[in-house]
Amino acid sequence: MRKLIFTVLSLFSIATTQAQESTTTTEEKANPLTFSGYIDTYFFGNLNNPKSRSNLGVSGFERIFDQKPGQFQLGLAQTKLSYSTDKVDAVIDLVFGNHADLGNYGNIISPVSGATSTALAIKQAYITWKASDKFSITAGQFGTHIGYEVIDAPVNFNYSLSNLFGNGPFYHTGLKATVATSAKSSLTFGVVNGIDTKDDNNDKLGFMGQFYVSPAEGWNLYVNWLGSDEGVDEKSFYSIFDLTTSYQITDKFLLGLNAAYGSQDKKTWGGAALYAQLAFTDKFALGGRYEYFDNTSGVRGLINPSRPNGGTTTNSFTLTGNVTISDNLLFKPEFRFDSFAKGAAGMEQFEDSKGEFTKSSQSTIGGALIFKF
Repeated sequence: MRKLIFTVLSLFSIATTQAQESTTTTEEKANPLTFSGYIDTYFFGNLNNPKSRSNLGVSGFERIFDQKPGQFQLGLAQTKLSYSTDKVDAVIDLVFGNHADLGNYGNIISPVSGATSTALAIKQAYITWKASDKFSITAGQFGTHIGYEVIDAPVNFNYSLSNLFGNGPFYHTGLKATVATSAKSSLTFGVVNGIDTKDDNNDKLGFMGQFYVSPAEGWNLYVNWLGSDEGVDEKSFYSIFDLTTSYQITDKFLLGLNAAYGSQDKKTWGGAALYAQLAFTDKFALGGRYEYFDNTSGVRGLINPSRPNGGTTTNSFTLTGNVTISDNLLFKPEFRFDSFAKGAAGMEQFEDSKGEFTKSSQSTIGGALIFKF
């Protein structure tokens, strides 16, 4: 009798456990909602010791986000909700902090108060309808397809952002469609309101395109284009061609390249950045970025008023370590050197400790702490 009772109880226990596992698996599959995000904080010192405690230089555009040296800064706090099923993806990506405001500069005006705007918090908010395995349509506000780097600190290897990133678009509001042309290639095309804004400044929509191909295992290549008339009273056509590629040569070594050529009002700019990253262990990697950026026409923000056309060129080198403290915590120590074309006497690119612009280069050193979830 005891054996019979023990056998029945054992069978009941096994059945209950299997039912719980089945229920858990079903719940995991049935739950389409995920929540993620990150927080980053940083400290960088400027070896020029500028009196204004600014990395921005004479044009106010020498650095994109890490603008203030010699003090602790909060970068960005992200809260991201994603909903995904077989037919629909929806993303609500909200960001707050200094870098959020800088990245969303095009939406600073509220139609109600004229001073503040909740649109500043929206990094992305879009819906994707997956019509089939090979065709999808996305509508809303989404990050740009232009460039190698993104605004998210945990995703980039380097913490400070390139001039190519800073002088290209950050996001778009519009409609785009993606067609898988093969198992290793796709074509994306769409229409958008313009450059870095939820509202268009005229009655002419912009157009975007991207071709993606993976020529070999670990090699991804993107050819991107964006064109938009940004003029209000007169035509001002903006166009940028962008090439982005990365090749995971081994499990521990990656090479990347970003090259861009842009034009507006018959003035051009462009440049290239080379990336190399080596993982020494599962917890530590080291990566370098060399970048050349040319804005001698003076059409973009990176300028020197004392030079012809106000334009300038820069060579930058960045060395960044990636230290994985835990699954959720990253530390990125970094050194960056920026060297600009010579300006007129007394009007170089960077400020010295007396508040005078006598430096054609600057070096910064510090690090960022990033928590992701």
